[in-house]
Amino acid sequence: MARSRLSGRLDAGLEKSSFASRLSLTSRILAVNLLPLALLGGGIFYLDGYRKQLLNERYKLARIEAQITAEALAGATRQRQEALLVQIGKEQRMRVRMFDAEGELWADSFALEEPSFTFSDTTKDGWGDDWAQTLDKIVDAVVSAEPVEDYIEPESNEADAWPELARARETGLSQIQLRDWTDGTPVITAAAPVGTNGATLLTTRNAVDITESVRSARSTLGIAVLLTLVASVLLSLYLARTIVIPLRSLSSAAQRVRLGRERQVEVPRLPERKDEIGLLARAVSDMTNALRDRIDGVEHFAADVAHEIKNPLASLRSAVESLSLVDDPDLRNQLLDIASHDVRRIDRLVTEISDASRVDAEISRATLEQVDLGALTEAIIERRDNRDENEGHEITLRQPMGHAMVQVVPTRLERVIENLLDNAVSFSPDGGTIDVTITMDETCVALVVEDQGPGIPEDAREKIFQRFHSIRPDAEDFGNHSGLGLAIARSIAEAHDGALVAMARDNGHQGAKMVLRLPNAGWQAA
Repeated sequence: MARSRLSGRLDAGLEKSSFASRLSLTSRILAVNLLPLALLGGGIFYLDGYRKQLLNERYKLARIEAQITAEALAGATRQRQEALLVQIGKEQRMRVRMFDAEGELWADSFALEEPSFTFSDTTKDGWGDDWAQTLDKIVDAVVSAEPVEDYIEPESNEADAWPELARARETGLSQIQLRDWTDGTPVITAAAPVGTNGATLLTTRNAVDITESVRSARSTLGIAVLLTLVASVLLSLYLARTIVIPLRSLSSAAQRVRLGRERQVEVPRLPERKDEIGLLARAVSDMTNALRDRIDGVEHFAADVAHEIKNPLASLRSAVESLSLVDDPDLRNQLLDIASHDVRRIDRLVTEISDASRVDAEISRATLEQVDLGALTEAIIERRDNRDENEGHEITLRQPMGHAMVQVVPTRLERVIENLLDNAVSFSPDGGTIDVTITMDETCVALVVEDQGPGIPEDAREKIFQRFHSIRPDAEDFGNHSGLGLAIARSIAEAHDGALVAMARDNGHQGAKMVLRLPNAGWQAA
């Protein structure tokens, strides 16, 4: 049961996530920017709380005014009472009425003097007033405000026409009643007993200022929200445009590259953009260029492989076909030697080609290790001496005190060093010396291999790193080398963020100089 509930929650979360993922980036930017504005706009409706607070304060004021006026009227002469009614009505902008013990209207400030206020004539309201009243009704509906009865002046002049007067006469306490005028403004009436003879007082106030204050605050907030909404929409669309259009362009270019039309695609680099979109555009462009180079390299490599294998295959076929036509044993043995040599050459080519094609992939997946380049080189030289692979050549090693550390795949670095030593041995004269030197600085560790051979012409120093390009000594058997050794060695060096170059020896000495540079992974004391 618990598992099913968990599964249900996960499914619901995935549904929500998939719904969000189906929205366009423009829609999401708009939603994120408009949601806070919607919450802010909701404050328009909650101004009703501000309105209630003002009304509560006005209730207290109306009750206090009614009580003070009633106390002032109690015990005063009729003439004094009328004067007080007129004075208080003018000063407080309200209508004050007094009823006798029998509930009959005894005095009215509006009858004694010119009215201190008048109710608005809603028949003359403009569109602004109509809109304000409509918005009031919408807000009341949203916040579920309690309905308030309309203010209607009773036709009767008796106290019983006013419920609050009836309650004040019964309880002997002041009473408050709220009503609405037709324009939506509140009308507050307060009733209070006057003295102990049963007379009562009724005050009426049209609290227009409360409505105006709330409507003003609501209008100000509404205009601010509206202006901010317009600005937010425009800014969101601008932001979406600056993000979505470049992304669509990059997506379209990537799609065309995926369909195999990479040579027809010019991926926009957006050099003027210094933000993440620009970085992405340039990364995609560089990736596409690297893909083009890789495809070109594969095509050239395939053509070179076909060419290099075709020659020994043709020689092998010729030898095999000739065997059946030759009866001379010596000639047959020569043909068999040629066939065996071609088979070994093809096998060597296939092995070297397989190794060359795996270099980048293997190094990208391998775990790099910190290796002491000096110790590794010394071990390789000693191992070659034990196997007599140096062919009588003396190999000297000079290295700095301490340990020159590099971050590499050890087996691949061994391949590079073996290849450099093989080439040096091949080209050095009998009894020659091969100098191996390790140097280092703050950023780089260099392995330098120098031989005493004929050297490498300046115009051929880059060609020797091309696949299947081989310049061998005249005495060396053709086919013992595939022409891939230095190409593989350079690929390994570059895969380790290093370099492999050919140079002339210093001080004009005869021979070749091969320099392997790798990033310095740190120096350790001996």
